[in-house]
Amino acid sequence: MLDKTFSPSSYEEKFYSAWENSGLMAAGSRADATPYTIMMPPPNITGSLHMGHAFTFTLQDILIRFYRLQGRDVLWQPGTDHASISTQMVVERQLEQKNLSRYDLGRDKFLEKVWEWKAESGGMITHQLRRLGASPDWSRERFTLDEGLSAAVRYVFIKLYREGLIYRDKRLINWDPKLQTAISDIEVENIPTQGSMYYFHYPLENKSGEFITVATSRPETVFGDVAVAVHPEDERYQYLIGEEVRHPLTNKLIPIVGDLHADPEKFTGAVKITPAHDFNDFEVARRHGLALINILDENATLNENVPSEYQGLDRFVARKKVVEEMQAKGLFEKEEASLIPTPHGEKSGVVIEPWLMDQWYVDAATLAKPALQAVEQGKTKFVPHYWENTYFEWVRNIQPWCISRQLWWGHRIPAWYGPDGRVFVALSEAEAHKDAALFYKKDVSLTQDEDVLDTWFSSALWPFSTLGWPEETPEYKRYYPTDVLITGHDIIFFWVARMMMMGLHFTGNVPFKTVYINALVRDEKGQKMSKTKGNVVDPLVLLDTYGADALRFTLASLAAPGRNVKFSQSHVEGYRNFATKLWNAARFSEMNGCVFDPQFVPYDLKVSINQWIVSQISTLSHEIKTALEAYKFNEATHLLYHFVWGTFCDWYLEFCKPKFVSEGEEKIETQKTVAWVLDHLLRTLHPFMPFLTEALWENLHPEEGLLMGVSWPKAIETSYTEASEDVSWLIQVISEVRSIRSEMNIPAAAHLTLSFYDAAPETHRRMRDYEDLLLRLARLRHIKAYSESLSQEDTKSAVQGVVNEATLLIPLAGSIDIEAERERLQKELKKALGEIEGLEKKLSNDDFISRAPQEVVETQQKRLEEARLARIKLEQALARLFG
Repeated sequence: MLDKTFSPSSYEEKFYSAWENSGLMAAGSRADATPYTIMMPPPNITGSLHMGHAFTFTLQDILIRFYRLQGRDVLWQPGTDHASISTQMVVERQLEQKNLSRYDLGRDKFLEKVWEWKAESGGMITHQLRRLGASPDWSRERFTLDEGLSAAVRYVFIKLYREGLIYRDKRLINWDPKLQTAISDIEVENIPTQGSMYYFHYPLENKSGEFITVATSRPETVFGDVAVAVHPEDERYQYLIGEEVRHPLTNKLIPIVGDLHADPEKFTGAVKITPAHDFNDFEVARRHGLALINILDENATLNENVPSEYQGLDRFVARKKVVEEMQAKGLFEKEEASLIPTPHGEKSGVVIEPWLMDQWYVDAATLAKPALQAVEQGKTKFVPHYWENTYFEWVRNIQPWCISRQLWWGHRIPAWYGPDGRVFVALSEAEAHKDAALFYKKDVSLTQDEDVLDTWFSSALWPFSTLGWPEETPEYKRYYPTDVLITGHDIIFFWVARMMMMGLHFTGNVPFKTVYINALVRDEKGQKMSKTKGNVVDPLVLLDTYGADALRFTLASLAAPGRNVKFSQSHVEGYRNFATKLWNAARFSEMNGCVFDPQFVPYDLKVSINQWIVSQISTLSHEIKTALEAYKFNEATHLLYHFVWGTFCDWYLEFCKPKFVSEGEEKIETQKTVAWVLDHLLRTLHPFMPFLTEALWENLHPEEGLLMGVSWPKAIETSYTEASEDVSWLIQVISEVRSIRSEMNIPAAAHLTLSFYDAAPETHRRMRDYEDLLLRLARLRHIKAYSESLSQEDTKSAVQGVVNEATLLIPLAGSIDIEAERERLQKELKKALGEIEGLEKKLSNDDFISRAPQEVVETQQKRLEEARLARIKLEQALARLFG
């Protein structure tokens, strides 16, 4: 017998251990089946489960469990990412507590410490994924720094280098002065910061007393100025293009150039060009052949390329000094307070500097061409389709990809330098020495490049390197290309596009046939979750409080197309109640003798309610299959919720109660049908709520093994059309009577009389066949049916409804005070109309819309919708009373 209540904590660990030990998660056990592959986006080894993880991994697991039930040879490839910056920071913080730095240990000893940390703490995220119910093939778990993947990384680097697609270049990068490394764009947060715009006069050469005024938020970079740019069509400055200005602090002459980068509508319309410290200015310099002057060192202090009195100053100290000197020279016009988007390191929290330095780059533009064509030609499809536009925008405007990082933890770049700086790229140091000896005609000392590769470089190889590539392994041949990638729109460029580029270049195939872009999880007001706002929802707390199934079902229900989804804890609580509802229904069924009969096949059922529910569950299984194949997770959960709560629990089991207390064949048929329907329902619901369904399955099938290993419900071809139509009519009539009771405030204990007018012969038959259920569930005293129409006399002191062709009439005399009820409804309608008028006026006020916070506007809009819905219901109730 099932426990009285469902306690997730009592079952989750038990069943997860059973799944993992059963071997059912492992790929390859169905040699004759069609493969189905998803590559798990590898979470960082430093990570802890957050809502983004919970969302994307829930959706992936739903598909994996669904296709496993479909009989496919499923591979969900798990693994973790070495996360160069995050992991190195964790270990460096530990060293700081001992007053040590990585430099005190040296590279080899420091890396030993990192591997020790990884062994002790790096598996936390995978244990948390188990708590969520994720069912990948853990026996194939990979790590982006394991030897197999490292070999693939070296192979790719060397091949691209020899093809001229990897090279060294001096370009601008995002430099983190705290972490002392280049970082990628995704690791940069542009934070609106209170600052100032400073207006400086640059004296015109050969035009005594004249100057051009520029505005800048970064005065400390003036020493790197190489030009002033104006828009070529800006009439104020056209005559100055080609002239020169005298730099106010260095006294050097710099040109005035015409360039579209200058915006006539912003500030003065003239901008100083500092190409070594601004990405846009860097492109201006390339267009005009301007010099690049780097005025900062790796610590963001001013270097030897500035006047001696500024050398060694912190950038922000130098900013203040520059302003003071410009004021002293009479070349300072004004300072305007301004909110300025300022790049900060996501990990370090410090202001990031665009910095000019030598780095390793990938010729991304060349690799991007096949990746662009593959999506244009439909070889890889995006779901929702419109995310292709984001992909196209990135890929068509792609820049060289900086792949080197000034870190120790990661894939060390396989390049060695000779005595004269010549580079030798090879698979190993021994091969590099061999190449160097051939070049120099003697053995020489070589020094390996100190940098490691961008983490995204190894991640770009994930779909095929995890399968043993570059070897032609059986796994690579069978499971590549993969079926679907599920990820967020924020890494379409950083990860999706790069996997497409690498996959096509090295395997000749797209890495995945479909890219499903899940929305990003926001709080219930639609705001980004952040610790500073205090609105972060911890999925581990939700798992403890409500269980994995409730959280999974909630997340799947939110998986509608869009950029963001609003998450509320109340949703999880609601779906916990949903799980409890099904548990109670299964327990009720068990208490009423509903035992599964493996010989039972519902083809020749005699009882109409059983015929109806078999049709309903067969339709449900087909609709869920169709929804999941189209990645419509939210539609699938909607169908399941309404079937379980409404169709099965509220209707079918209520219809069954008289059968359970009877004797004979109809009782036996009903008991077997209930168990059969439960069997089908558990199979269909399993991908979404695996723990709950596995617990109920064990109770329903104590000898049959795990639900995870069975098949999807088989389609039942039935001809129960009449029963389906009859029971649909029955539900409509009961629902209409219940609505009338609610609208008219009729006491629940009052038993009413129901009459059908204009009733067709079919309605007469149905009324006779289902009289007992109508009387019991609609709480009626008598039921009558008339073929003729209503008379005016009949409608007095009565309320009406309509089902199909028939008019329903319920006399109210003796049940309620009709005039008092009419007065109440009219009063409430007047109140609703007044509220609607006030809200419509407020929401049509542009001033209110522009000033009010977004959440206030949304609240008012929701109130308006509720008021309009109330008005409709009140008008319907009055219409019933007036006939």
